[in-house]
Amino acid sequence: MSRITKTFEQLKQDKRVALVGYITVGDPDFEQSFDIISAACAAGLDVLELGIPFSDPTADGPVIQRASQRAIQSGMTLEKGLQFVRRLREKHDLPIIVFSYYNPIIAFGTERFVAEAIDAGVDGVLVVDLPGENAGEIMQFVEPGREFHFIRLISPTTDAARRSEILRNADGFVYCVSRRGVTGANTASSAIDWSELAVEMSELRAQTAVPLCVGFGISTADDVREIAKIADGAIIGSAFQQLIEENPQTAKTGIRDRINEFRKIA
Repeated sequence: MSRITKTFEQLKQDKRVALVGYITVGDPDFEQSFDIISAACAAGLDVLELGIPFSDPTADGPVIQRASQRAIQSGMTLEKGLQFVRRLREKHDLPIIVFSYYNPIIAFGTERFVAEAIDAGVDGVLVVDLPGENAGEIMQFVEPGREFHFIRLISPTTDAARRSEILRNADGFVYCVSRRGVTGANTASSAIDWSELAVEMSELRAQTAVPLCVGFGISTADDVREIAKIADGAIIGSAFQQLIEENPQTAKTGIRDRINEFRKIA
């Protein structure tokens, strides 16, 4: 049984929702990033989404776009990201998902990526611009008996037939996009409609037993409280990344405090 499956089963027993944290690796540099991310893991994240910086992160809002640029400028690459995971594994056993775009994986070599990711201790991959229908481009290289998840996304614009197809093939967990637009805190024009989202999550739950996690625009304790009513996990990204951007020196404490705040609810 994979780390992801074990984690969600334990959370279900404990009647808690997962806190899934996204942080861009290498922001502002390798060592500071390691200290911040390691502290976040120790503070109580249930799942870590480790963002691999990419020059054209089309699904991400300005906060994560800037984080990607800082990480790239510091010399972060996919290869260094996997080295980062190896080092994290010396201290932490929580599930780790590599969050990337397909271009860095292709440039690295897809077969090589899968082999080295599994060897490093990565539990799965979420490739924003690789549709689930093409998951085989990555999963064909997973050796029989190895646990490695391809995390699929469902957005408000995914039609009913395609949602059913995604759910039939889903494992690990499903990343459910809360609203239209890109990552980042809500604005008046992109606020989450919680009533509409609750209906959507109920419809998805009727079709699958795979855990459903909600991301995009999740930044406050109230957001996590709402997600706890309708889903299995809350995905927080830009809210953590904003703390790093504002002051890397205090980000470790700030993220730890935010996780503690969320944990009281979730």
